Amino acid sequence: MSEQVLVLPRSAVPGGCEFHGIRGADDAALLALRAAVVAHGRYLDRPAAEDDPGHKQLIPYVVVRDDERVFLMERTDAGGDARLHGRASIGVGGHLNPVDDGEDALMAGLRREWAEELDAGWDPEFTLIGLLNDDTNAVGAVHLGVVFGVEAEGRPVEVREREKLAGRFVEPQEIGAAWDRLETWSRIVAEHLGLTPDG
Repeated sequence: MSEQVLVLPRSAVPGGCEFHGIRGADDAALLALRAAVVAHGRYLDRPAAEDDPGHKQLIPYVVVRDDERVFLMERTDAGGDARLHGRASIGVGGHLNPVDDGEDALMAGLRREWAEELDAGWDPEFTLIGLLNDDTNAVGAVHLGVVFGVEAEGRPVEVREREKLAGRFVEPQEIGAAWDRLETWSRIVAEHLGLTPDG
């Protein structure tokens, strides 16, 4: 049985999808998006959703910071797909699934992804940064990122899948040094946060 993922009709995304990069958003925008999920969200088989630009798969995406430092994750050589070895990301996230269904699937899925991906031992406070859209390629055309920030405030953070990922807090200039290895969404978020190679 194929994975089912939460989607919104493109026409039901509050504010629309006619932008590229990150559109800043506030609490009111987050409330509008959550209401749209309740009113218009539904689950599609992932293979169908991946081939349907009329819908956007919602992806909560979390950037963890500790003051100026950013949590950087890098794929090790132990992963199955050699094309991903050495690839880097500053975001934790994933699809929303029926297990998240309820009054607030977006936030439930966000918390689930946090718990599945990171070993932190503390309760994060998620702050919305904005919505991420990239219709310039086939993958981006069917996904919409909901980007959140979390402040570690000196508390420990580790990756759970240590055989596949390495994770650590790095100074902003290290994000620039890893630029060529950053995944597309991570580059878009890093640009928004001023973490580019140029500073």
